[in-house]
Amino acid sequence: MPEVFLPPAKGDLLISEPFLPDPNFERSVILLCEHNAEGSLGFVLNKPTDLKLQDALDEVSDFDKTLYTGGPVQRDTLHFIHKSAVLADRAEHLGNGIYWGGDFEKLLTMMNTRQISPEELKFFVGYSGWAAGQLEAELKQNSWIVCKAASEQQVFRMSPDMLWRQILASMGGKFKMYSNYPIDPRLN
Repeated sequence: MPEVFLPPAKGDLLISEPFLPDPNFERSVILLCEHNAEGSLGFVLNKPTDLKLQDALDEVSDFDKTLYTGGPVQRDTLHFIHKSAVLADRAEHLGNGIYWGGDFEKLLTMMNTRQISPEELKFFVGYSGWAAGQLEAELKQNSWIVCKAASEQQVFRMSPDMLWRQILASMGGKFKMYSNYPIDPRLN
């Protein structure tokens, strides 16, 4: 039976194929936040940095949150995703109760007054971006595997160290087999 190609959409996950040679995306899981005729944009969910939010924002006090590397583009920018309905009015809904962006001043107030918990947010330095048609070309080269409709658990609760492996394993079939591939096949 031929494999069915499902084009990606916002709210989907892009999982790097096991031997993707780009070090920026090795064993990466990307939440796709925008995908249209102009291009695509997303954030790597499983590349935490050694930095905390307070290292990037003076306006935040005592809010323990790790920053993630969102991708290699514009690493001097800060982005966030969340699962707060209170911030949803100015945010982009990605599906399954997951939102991208929103009223940043309101978010700062909510963090400093403990109206939102660290578990409801992820912050990213930089992003992953593709020009028009670029992601489609990479998909045709089998550089990425599409997992439809990211869940709140995948985005916010799974361990970054295990995210790539767990999502592939949950997809079953050949993807479950991929989840066990060693990083360096010579060591197998």
